[in-house]
Amino acid sequence: MAKKVVILGAGYAGLYCALELNKLATSQDAEIILVNKHDYHQLITQLHEPAVGAKNPEDITVSLNAVLGAKPIKFVKDIVVSINKEAKTVELGNTTLSYDYLVVALGSETEFFGIPGLKEYSFTMKSVNQATRIREHIEKCFENYAKEKRDSMLTFVVGGAGFSGVELVGELADKLPELTAKYNVPKDKVKIYSVEAAPSIMPGFDPELVEFAKKSLEDRGVKFSIGTPVVQVEPGKVHLKSGDVIETDTMIWTGGVRGVQQVIDAGFETEPRGRAKVDEHMRALGHHDVWIIGDACFVLSPEGRPYPPTGQISTQMGENAAVNIYSTIKHMKLEKFEPHLYGAVASLGRKEAVANLSPKFKPKGWVAYRIKDASKMRYLSSIGALFKK
Repeated sequence: MAKKVVILGAGYAGLYCALELNKLATSQDAEIILVNKHDYHQLITQLHEPAVGAKNPEDITVSLNAVLGAKPIKFVKDIVVSINKEAKTVELGNTTLSYDYLVVALGSETEFFGIPGLKEYSFTMKSVNQATRIREHIEKCFENYAKEKRDSMLTFVVGGAGFSGVELVGELADKLPELTAKYNVPKDKVKIYSVEAAPSIMPGFDPELVEFAKKSLEDRGVKFSIGTPVVQVEPGKVHLKSGDVIETDTMIWTGGVRGVQQVIDAGFETEPRGRAKVDEHMRALGHHDVWIIGDACFVLSPEGRPYPPTGQISTQMGENAAVNIYSTIKHMKLEKFEPHLYGAVASLGRKEAVANLSPKFKPKGWVAYRIKDASKMRYLSSIGALFKK
């Protein structure tokens, strides 16, 4: 009798797991059920584009029905309320699902590090809907400035200078000429701040690429405040540890991830930020019927550092989980999760990027931007969504 495999979340990890398991298993082996709160898959790594209006939301979403097509994968559009690992059930908003094997790929939540007012008074950028809210807010700031003339309306603060933060300020810097012209606002009135607690921006990138990125963004008006943690946010003000106060109507926080509440509430073993601990086969510790993958889990590299929450890591986790679920069904040996890292590319706006691809190949500028574009196309092709919407 077919084993019931329930996959929660259709992000990079969950969708990849469903598609890979479908390739491996027949309908006699596994009944695959994919649960997601939206009927589309989001390209989370591209959120900075719709967040400033450089692209439309539909440009970075793919219909799940188009991707799944006639495949024997049952799609359920619903929210995940709770997981009962003892009863082997998942409570959804509208129904309850039982499972033989469970895959939790619910992504992550934003980590606010207990900073007073940060959660209440900042925007986050973890979904297309949140990116749309940021874009609408930015447009409203420019529109209202003509009437109110408050400088804080044209001051934009992005907290966190990792991938998401740097890509967002780059995209915003490139959008400003268009916005200032549209709303007849003097360019010198607009300020963009990138605030980072760490001593450098873009951790993990080669120093020469970091320097290139910083100069490229500074040349377009971005002001960096490095090694300066945010200590408090209140309406209209961002307080820094240095004692400086930035008066702003816009604080966008990209500074950290934590595990999802459903995993914590279910009683799986987690690290301090709530991400699930897993074994070498991506199974929740102590549970041979539950895989937790993507940003919802915590995996250390051989060097002892956590793997970053990136699309390439998540898709490989999804593939590994699919192989190991199939191997479990067939009583075969499981595979260790050993990701192949293909380097990292960060865009700096619409025409430039930096790429850490190998010790000898570190392109920057337009060439790196084309590589980032190509990696997106390669991913869409891998899920069968290159020409689908």
